[in-house]
Amino acid sequence: MPRALANGVRLYYETHGTGAPLLLIAGLGVGSWIWYKQIPAFSPHFQTIVFDNRGIGASESGEAPFTMRTLAEDAAALLGALGIKRAHILGASMGGFITQELALMYPALVERLVLVCTSFGGPNHVPASPEIVHAFLSPEGLNTEERVRAGLTIAFTPRFLAEHPDEVEDLVRRRLAHPVSESTFLAQIHAVMAFDVEDRISALQAPTLVITGDADILIPPENSRNLAARIPNARLHVIEGAGHAVFIEQADAFNRAVLEFLGATA
Repeated sequence: MPRALANGVRLYYETHGTGAPLLLIAGLGVGSWIWYKQIPAFSPHFQTIVFDNRGIGASESGEAPFTMRTLAEDAAALLGALGIKRAHILGASMGGFITQELALMYPALVERLVLVCTSFGGPNHVPASPEIVHAFLSPEGLNTEERVRAGLTIAFTPRFLAEHPDEVEDLVRRRLAHPVSESTFLAQIHAVMAFDVEDRISALQAPTLVITGDADILIPPENSRNLAARIPNARLHVIEGAGHAVFIEQADAFNRAVLEFLGATA
């Protein structure tokens, strides 16, 4: 089980393939397992690196509370521990928050950015409905099957859930196999609520692709449009018929868009 000392904690990581480094950063309450549809697509073209954020999966927790800046420092330190001086960075949802902080703090580390179903945070973040926010962020029954299934109704479109029952069951199994501590979940929520880079986001220098699903009810697509409008020369890609977990629900379209942007042949 490979772990690297990064910013004072040992982070679990995996590397797949060879080539230019591509770091994938997971979102709230999930870890490296979430990229199961990206690793086979990206690793023939890139050294694809996935890891568990602090307190998730096989990574150490470190001290709480922490901020998005802490998590960005973790990711940068992981790259340093692996001897990587420059990489493409892709982050989804909360992972997109971490990615933005990393790119702003360590611009020399970043070749290209991919920001997925995410936001610049702060008062101009376009929120989900209060019911969705409460259901998704509540720690109640965090690792129960009932809660996991309820979370899928927020992360995916009703059509996907109805048409892909086998995949839904696979997702339930995967999530239940990776329980999340309530303390880490709450620490992540506090970091999410405090995140705000709207006033700094225009300083991003790296070429950036912003991807969203047009049916995302957790981080509505208006956030991606606003984000792309604030980042110099950013490209916006909207995938039709996809919810928040666009990289799973429409994995083929998502992977093609990322590979094209990063200069690989899909």
